Amino acid sequence: MESVTAATIRARMLALVCEVPAGRVATYGDIARLAGFPRHSRQVGVALRQVGSEVPWHRIVNHEGRISRRGLDGNDELQRYLLEAEGVMFDAEGRIPLNRFRWMKTL
Repeated sequence: MESVTAATIRARMLALVCEVPAGRVATYGDIARLAGFPRHSRQVGVALRQVGSEVPWHRIVNHEGRISRRGLDGNDELQRYLLEAEGVMFDAEGRIPLNRFRWMKTL
């Protein structure tokens, strides 16, 4: 069995995030599952907290199609702004219609 380090897991997850095209979103769970680590969606969030602007972190949302609250750092509003600038729409409750905007990686 292959020995997988935390750095390898993080790298796989971030590489997948970089594949999400503009105007589309994926969930934390989508990325974890595609990386081969289902039920590790929180690790995706941890990895995204440590990236710069070269990774399109704003395209990752929770399983309800909502922006995950991070606190008072202002990134919640920034994430919505960046997504709307790419054409992603939100409903009146602040959810993204995943049936329309969810990215599905084709293997």
